[in-house]
Amino acid sequence: MVDLAYVFAGFFVGTIVGLTGVGGGSLMTPLLIFFFGVKPYMAVGTDLLFAAFTKLGGTISFARQRIVPWRVVGLLSAGSIPACLVTLGFLHWVGPADPQVQSLMTTTLGVALLLTAAAMLYKAVRGKQVPRHLAAADEAHASTPRHWSLPLLFGALIGTLVTLTSVGAGAIGVTVLLVLYPLLPLPRIVAADIAYAVPLTLVAGLGHASLGSVDWPLLAKLLAGSLPGIWLGSRLTHHTPDRVIRSLLSVLLAWAGTKLVLI
Repeated sequence: MVDLAYVFAGFFVGTIVGLTGVGGGSLMTPLLIFFFGVKPYMAVGTDLLFAAFTKLGGTISFARQRIVPWRVVGLLSAGSIPACLVTLGFLHWVGPADPQVQSLMTTTLGVALLLTAAAMLYKAVRGKQVPRHLAAADEAHASTPRHWSLPLLFGALIGTLVTLTSVGAGAIGVTVLLVLYPLLPLPRIVAADIAYAVPLTLVAGLGHASLGSVDWPLLAKLLAGSLPGIWLGSRLTHHTPDRVIRSLLSVLLAWAGTKLVLI
């Protein structure tokens, strides 16, 4: 029964990721900690590789639909990957199981979830409508940031946050993309968010694996559910009430973030 619960959790999170670009670390890490009793550092490491493989499936689906803005993905990755490597170096130096590091991870994770919830709620309630379609001739202009350095800076911030907590590449990443690329249609925003998270979470996850912070049998069970889930979600992304989903998720993440901060 526990194995089926892991598979179902993976399917649920994978579907949400495919629908909104949000939910990998934001949902899975709290689920592992609160409902399955996994240690925070082990939950973060396992979830990073879970996110990498899950979002790889979503990226392939979006790439086949030809809606991934690869220029955007490249700029964000140029900032996030180096920041990820620096953060991994810090974790190697102090050790992920150190009580102070676990406390830092838990508190940072809680704050990241609260920020994610706030970003999602703002987007759902007050965020402006973004276009759903884009003419091919307008794609180059829509994929150009307001300043070349902004994707690098925000990518570095997200890379650090993701490596430390496994949270940040979802709602925070989507919010950043909406600010930097306001002319990109929402499906392309979601596709970019999922695609750039693949190399980031893969590098971060392998770094955590080298620290012994990955539960491989647990990872296999989660992926058994998530890969079909993200395929389904990516197919439904054009037909779902985005605001309703984001509003409900923001409430759930705010609850999880508050619990983690108060531990």
